[in-house]
Amino acid sequence: MGKPTGFLEFARELPVDKPPLERIKNWDEFHLHLPEENLKNQGARCMDCGTPFCHTGELISGMASGCPVNNLIPEWNDLIYRGLWEEALERLHKTNNFPEFTGRVCPAPCEGSCVLGINNPPVTIKNIECSIIDHGWEQGWVTANPPEKRTGKKVAVVGSGPAGLSAAAQLNKAGHWVTVYEKGDRPGGLLMYGIPNMKLDKEKVVMRRIKVLEEEGIKFICNTEIGKDISAEALVKENDAVILCIGAGKPRDLPIEGRNLNGIHFAMDFLTANTKALLDANPEGLISAQGKDVVIIGGGDTGTDCVGTSVRHGCTAVTQLEIMPKPPEMRAKNNPWPEYPKIYRLDYGQEEAAAKFGDDPRFYTTTATKFEGDDHGNVKAVHTVQVEWQRNQDGRFIPNPIEGTEKVIPAQLVLLAMGFLGPEQFLLDQMGLEKDHRSNIKADYDDYTTSIANVFAAGDCRRGQSLVVWAFNEGRGVAQKCDRFLMGYSDLPN
Repeated sequence: MGKPTGFLEFARELPVDKPPLERIKNWDEFHLHLPEENLKNQGARCMDCGTPFCHTGELISGMASGCPVNNLIPEWNDLIYRGLWEEALERLHKTNNFPEFTGRVCPAPCEGSCVLGINNPPVTIKNIECSIIDHGWEQGWVTANPPEKRTGKKVAVVGSGPAGLSAAAQLNKAGHWVTVYEKGDRPGGLLMYGIPNMKLDKEKVVMRRIKVLEEEGIKFICNTEIGKDISAEALVKENDAVILCIGAGKPRDLPIEGRNLNGIHFAMDFLTANTKALLDANPEGLISAQGKDVVIIGGGDTGTDCVGTSVRHGCTAVTQLEIMPKPPEMRAKNNPWPEYPKIYRLDYGQEEAAAKFGDDPRFYTTTATKFEGDDHGNVKAVHTVQVEWQRNQDGRFIPNPIEGTEKVIPAQLVLLAMGFLGPEQFLLDQMGLEKDHRSNIKADYDDYTTSIANVFAAGDCRRGQSLVVWAFNEGRGVAQKCDRFLMGYSDLPN
């Protein structure tokens, strides 16, 4: 512990982001870093408490508490305070294959369980993590490190999202020959097309890491869908093990009147088309919000990304409907530390919309009841109603409409951001894989094995829609179990 009184001497400080009205003019990342001296002070705030909850990675009340990849947070906080950047990077990489990703897109459950956060603002863990890895890249410390020996074993990883990438990286370290199959035109999965460029730069951050993985010996094959371009049977036969990391890409729909109108899209289709148009410098296929009244149905990170993207397109107005109640400003009594704090936050997209249009675009406890169209089959308005959450006969909370709260919101573009129901079923059915009651691949957490002997599953296709950092956790976990299956033992960490 570098400075025992640091948490008493220094206040929580984060770097100031680029101003909203400035950053919406482009697709560049807008988060900045603190000067080194300020960052040292933030590292000094870490108490090195006797029982640090920040790296526990537990589920409490259904939400993450602490770091799911068990980052050694107190250790690298101390190293940053002492100016030992390269050692801090080494400690960070021991548990996290891709800290430049989590340092940008993780919601930081570690900070929600920080012991200092019981009665003070928590340590700026996420910002310190991102600063360490970015500094490491700048200094040239992040380089390819291929294994010295190869086992001769072949592993196919299906899907190059967070779980697939971490599984591939770990298995390659163990010396296996790893091939990653991706149905998209670029590797990265959700990291490439599910998260906008201003949150996670595709060329400077994602592809930079992919290139290092390729130099380490991992082979990426894109534009290839297993079950269509290559049969699942052939893939299983040609490899010693197969790991399915296909995500949970089946979106939740809203089958209300007018759903078939033009101008209503799933959020992920909107975000994917935008990023692809940006990377290809080709607007063909772009779903544009320019000059339109946009209504986004659903909250969470995906809804926020739709807000930020629509504002950058130059939308006329943006409204976001959230069926849940507005969270409190401070922790509620039923949301104690170290649970993830379910409090009101003005995320980057809402901050930008508020700067441009004057207010947070979210309407809470509100749902859509009907899509209204024009004479040409295009959506022109969304009918809404406010709801009240009440218990039904089974004791479950359900939303009931409140009479007299109906409204009509103009909309020429509607984006459905209501989450995902599970993985696409085509490949699962072709392989005859056993599923759980939620249509996910049935695979035990302890060993990630499916109903087929040498086929494993990890990430959202196994656990359901979840955080990117949980996918990294599962990728590392399945790699260890797959390595043990192939070799009879494993030196890989969980």
